Amino acid sequence: MVVAGLGVVGAAAGGFQLSEPTEGVHYTNVVVPEVPWSIHVIRVKRGDAVYEIQSKHALRGALGLSTLSDQIASHDPLAGIPIGAINGGFYRRDNVYAGAPRGLQVVENELLSGPSGNASFWIDLLGEPHMTNVTPLFAITWPDGGVTPFELNGERPKGGVELYTPAAGASTRTTGGLELVLERHESSRWLPLRLGRVCPAKVREVRRDGDTPLGSDVMVLSIGPEIMGRYGQVGVGAVLRISTMTAPALTGARTALSGGPQLVRNGKAQKIRSSPDDPYELSSMVEQHPRTAFGWNSRWYFMVQVDGRQNDLSVGMTLDELATCLVKLGCEEALNLDGGGSSSLWFEGKVRNSPCDGYERTIANSLVVVKKAEKGASISTRTESVPERSKAGGS
Repeated sequence: MVVAGLGVVGAAAGGFQLSEPTEGVHYTNVVVPEVPWSIHVIRVKRGDAVYEIQSKHALRGALGLSTLSDQIASHDPLAGIPIGAINGGFYRRDNVYAGAPRGLQVVENELLSGPSGNASFWIDLLGEPHMTNVTPLFAITWPDGGVTPFELNGERPKGGVELYTPAAGASTRTTGGLELVLERHESSRWLPLRLGRVCPAKVREVRRDGDTPLGSDVMVLSIGPEIMGRYGQVGVGAVLRISTMTAPALTGARTALSGGPQLVRNGKAQKIRSSPDDPYELSSMVEQHPRTAFGWNSRWYFMVQVDGRQNDLSVGMTLDELATCLVKLGCEEALNLDGGGSSSLWFEGKVRNSPCDGYERTIANSLVVVKKAEKGASISTRTESVPERSKAGGS
């Protein structure tokens, strides 16, 4: 459907306004041929308990890769009926830890990966969205009172400590080092691992070969070979304390995902900055590429995807162009997600955008809007295609 009466401000600046949807979930494809741009937008009504934003991970774990379509296909129907989705945050692409998120991820209250200080989005216990840089305060407290930071469900550094939960798969996939198999201590809170908790754990077994098996009732604390000598005195029966605190506190977050940078704050496009020591990061920000972003205002969530690297369809956007576009769409807050070949948007049974590789790339995670089953209400959605014309002309 083509909607008449759209306000047009200038495609070169990413400016346009869309009609106000009345449906709970609404998909639009805005085409700006003068640039060209093809912009895909899913809007989800906030404050309606029928709809929920959830994060998902490939293979329903903390590691591995699969396409956005496959992540939707493997969705547990008890968690709701998927309506729309976009690809998620940045992730590791290679070796046995492929799919490890580069930052925070929480799926249905379970902590899969810890924050790394970058920008993150989360939904709190009251259903309110938030976005800021999140600093990990994850730490192990040893029987002697010493404290050691740890990371979660990724590749263990030779001189570091990694905690593995059942979400990491069948085993730790490590080589060498010291590995402590941990079990519940007395009646303390245990698995699944949550954000913002301090829980005791008892050492069930000590191993030194690496690749320790994981089970549904244990975690494994893996200590790199360069520092394992410091912890040789920790034996079976020892009680440790595991802290998953963060700054700011995210206790009770049911959905969380890292990305970055922050694109819109308080309704204003943010000045995009990169590290002067990372030329690739700078070039990726100022060049036009396929893009994905997640944003919101007081009434709507926005899942936004911009096609790119296809001169006959859509050239993509710089991050500055994307931030301006998101403001014009109505976002008051917005976070950049992974782009390039990972950039994809799914709505009502199929991928709606044109992936720049010509096929769906396997990705680590996604954000999905679902219709919750307990309400029993019918799904109210609408699809429209909006050819946009610029008064100012293309760039």
